[in-house]
Amino acid sequence: MKIKYIKAIGLFTLLTTFSLTSCSDDFLEEKKDYAGINDVDVFKSPVLASQYVDYVYFNFLPANNASINTWDLASGGNNEFSKTTEELSGESNWNKPWASISPLNAHCLTYIGIRMPESITNNPYTRIKQINVFLDGIDKFGMADVDKNPLKGQMYFWRAFQYFDLVKLYGGVPLILKPQNPIVQEGSTENEVPRSSTSECIEQIISDLDKAQELLKNVAWSNANWGRITSEAAAAFKGRVLLTWASPIFNPTDDVQRWKRAYDANLEAKTLLEAKGKGLFTTGGTANGTAWGNMWFTEVNNPEAVIVYGFNNSATSNLQKNNGWERAARSRASGGNGAVSPTKQMVDAFPMADGRSIVGNSAYNPVLFYKNRDPRFAKTFAYNGAIWKYAENSAFKQWTYSWYSKAPTTAAPNPDKTTESLGANSSGIYIRKATNEGASNMTGYLNSGTDYMEMRFAEVVLNLAECAIGINNLAEGKTLIESIRIRAGITNGDGHYGLADVTSRDQHFAAVLNERKIEFAYENKRFYDLRRWMLFDDSKGTCTRLGIAPLNGTRRTGYFIVAKKTDGARYIAGTDPFLANASGVAPIVNRDPVFPYTIPATGKNPGTVIANYDAYLEYLYTNYFDIVERDNLDPTTNDWKFTWYKEYYYFGLYQSLLDSSPYLEQTQGWGGTFDPLK
Repeated sequence: MKIKYIKAIGLFTLLTTFSLTSCSDDFLEEKKDYAGINDVDVFKSPVLASQYVDYVYFNFLPANNASINTWDLASGGNNEFSKTTEELSGESNWNKPWASISPLNAHCLTYIGIRMPESITNNPYTRIKQINVFLDGIDKFGMADVDKNPLKGQMYFWRAFQYFDLVKLYGGVPLILKPQNPIVQEGSTENEVPRSSTSECIEQIISDLDKAQELLKNVAWSNANWGRITSEAAAAFKGRVLLTWASPIFNPTDDVQRWKRAYDANLEAKTLLEAKGKGLFTTGGTANGTAWGNMWFTEVNNPEAVIVYGFNNSATSNLQKNNGWERAARSRASGGNGAVSPTKQMVDAFPMADGRSIVGNSAYNPVLFYKNRDPRFAKTFAYNGAIWKYAENSAFKQWTYSWYSKAPTTAAPNPDKTTESLGANSSGIYIRKATNEGASNMTGYLNSGTDYMEMRFAEVVLNLAECAIGINNLAEGKTLIESIRIRAGITNGDGHYGLADVTSRDQHFAAVLNERKIEFAYENKRFYDLRRWMLFDDSKGTCTRLGIAPLNGTRRTGYFIVAKKTDGARYIAGTDPFLANASGVAPIVNRDPVFPYTIPATGKNPGTVIANYDAYLEYLYTNYFDIVERDNLDPTTNDWKFTWYKEYYYFGLYQSLLDSSPYLEQTQGWGGTFDPLK
């Protein structure tokens, strides 16, 4: 069991009461109370200073039971950004029609926070203030370098992390690098810090990451400190920052020097990580995506993990830091919540087993859409009939088919009966990515301690690949993409794992973005990739340039897997057509017979013997299921379509913040003059 807890009281006036938990055995101290602690005590004591740093970690990390694979700090810890992509359906503030773009509307992102509230709130500038207070005081009281430098390194990283989280959404923001005095004379402008340019912010972020890398370079964290930031993690994050700075959202002229700077940073990060034993997770072998599917469940010393969010499996309320993903993703039929519904658009994005797209591919059978796909497909989705194990049932099959209890009408065209009598998700297919076959449903998959890799080695590889393409090292870029496909278990049918037809620079860019879409599906990356390449619409021409269809104007859809009779006619009845009774007899055919199974002889069938479940499932799909695209996932009123506005590429400042801080310049497109490209 992984449980740790810390409680501090009176950690000078900035902090009141806090608690935090970690995934590791000793990452944080056992529960203690500290009364009357002041800043001098903190900056003299390595133990107290370390607890302060741990508190900052806590403020950045997901809350207890967060559905982590669709969680995002900037969207309020929910799945709103995933819904603003192809990954999930449903209406968000950034995919629906508005009468106008306005800082008064809910589409004006409020993540930037509020101006110096009286009470302590966990928002970006509060976190920045906490970090600044620490960095300003830690050198003043004689703490030894061996104790303070690792702490400073972690704090420089988190300040860079926070500023980048703001900059990638807003462009330039106020750069505050020293603690501000919350008590100033009336009329004072001491704390009125205007927005810095985007380029100034980027350089400050890079400076902080360089400091973090230097201060942490000789630090070897013990297993008990699994999850702390390392020097190599700071280098890798620098690569992510500079990749974004080189991307079209901030680099519309395609300045190759930006790509080169990003390339150098990502190459250094990859080299440093490999020297520390990091690399693509391959334990168990790459065949059938085995290693890829299991990488989420190796924690300490996982070579794939670069930046990790830790969770524990405590069932005690004041100690919990559980990962809510397992419960959210699992179907109700298997004891979960069934709360996450992937889309057909994401299903279709996964290539065939040889890496070639399903589009225009004669080897692709839309009836057997799940067969012969990229091995990551079966590790990402649980489709109708898929075996989806859990601790109490290693043979559980996820049935999601439906049928009609009465003839459909214009007013009620969809099937009204389903296998999922306890309740179904909305898309007819489930996400199984990062769900553990050893998880127990005894408490509905509560108390999952699965850690989350905010940054994986695979991202470093694909970041480097994209930058290599940016500087016209196309062969290098393709080789790096291929390494991701090799680890996934894709077969090499064309000599390049499905990429033989990729020749031009823009085709390579499209290929790396597509690989990211598949490799990082439901890992909180897609929204930011679409933004940095400006692919939500074609207002900047990047969709046309890369040959990628924009999301704007589309609808996300799902599946009805509809039962039919042996003669192909629609099945209409109140009972499940494939669920056998105690005698093994089903209204049409038993979905789970004993193998080997002989198909009853008919005029067309002499009595074929089916040896195993996989072959039988194919028989069911071919003869007894219609695959129908389901178009009721997105809102169905007023001809709703995904609506993106180009102003969202650089969010504005919401009106009440401008009212309280009139010295802040509003963003262009939102009624202001601030240029996020400078």
